[in-house]
Amino acid sequence: MKGKRQLTAVSGNHLKNKSLGKRIWQNWELYLFMAPALLYFLVFHYGPMYGIQIAFKNFIPSKGITGSPWVGFEHFERFFNSYYFWDLLWNTFSISFYELAIGFPLPIILALAFNEVRNGPFKKTVQTVTYAPHFISVVVMAGMIITFLSPSTGMIVRFIELLGMEPAAFLTDPAWFKTVYVLSGVWQSTGWGTIIYLAALSGVDPQLHEAAIVDGASRFKRMLHINLPTIVPTITIMLILNMGNILGLGFEKILLLQNSLNMEASDVISTYVYRAGLVNAQYSFSTAVGLFNSVVNVILLVTVNKIAKRTSENSLW
Repeated sequence: MKGKRQLTAVSGNHLKNKSLGKRIWQNWELYLFMAPALLYFLVFHYGPMYGIQIAFKNFIPSKGITGSPWVGFEHFERFFNSYYFWDLLWNTFSISFYELAIGFPLPIILALAFNEVRNGPFKKTVQTVTYAPHFISVVVMAGMIITFLSPSTGMIVRFIELLGMEPAAFLTDPAWFKTVYVLSGVWQSTGWGTIIYLAALSGVDPQLHEAAIVDGASRFKRMLHINLPTIVPTITIMLILNMGNILGLGFEKILLLQNSLNMEASDVISTYVYRAGLVNAQYSFSTAVGLFNSVVNVILLVTVNKIAKRTSENSLW
């Protein structure tokens, strides 16, 4: 009886494997189409995870990863006990939440406004103007910011002076750094962020609007009670993804706008990892700091996803 069960299990697995192989062969074009993306993630995302272990070692390049001695959590303790730990954490969190508070709702509002525009040429023109900054590279964007806010030749500084006001030191005052960074990011990304919400709004049933018009609902009420609830699931998913990347603050623009005078507000975890790892060659220590950054992001992602799942029917998993 036992042998019969084993034979049945083996036969079932054989049929299952054969069925899987047959399905792959029948849809080989689709798997071939997926291959570049899979290879990309395997080579550039999963493969490098092997190097995470140097966060727990005293990495010596001549000995390699496997030959370097283990030191456990020494690098993490060094980072947690350092005097700059709380400053880095505060700057990273404050810039990220500032950017989330200002930049997250604006694409939603803009998408709802675009959806209400009926003039085709005007709508396309405005969309093009708002989308265009997204295609400006980070280096060019930082150069534009420095040019516009330069104390001697800056266009915005000159305009403020023409109004009879004293312009602030936008590029050197730590109190202004976060605002300059966030508002420039909002200008660059808001128009592009509306694409997802406009796609979600295209799924609104026109019959709902027709029924609301018959009932005497105004355009604003229809937008508030029909359009907005339709994109709530999309808003929830985007919020979860944004919260999961709250400490993944890109360092390129910050590094380009950073100087010795605004370092108090501009030094974040990612720029510190860059200095420690690439400039000072502290590979193990910088890996430990980067790993801490990633772990916090994962914890936030899981937590926000669980909260969203309990409070609504929308979640990533």
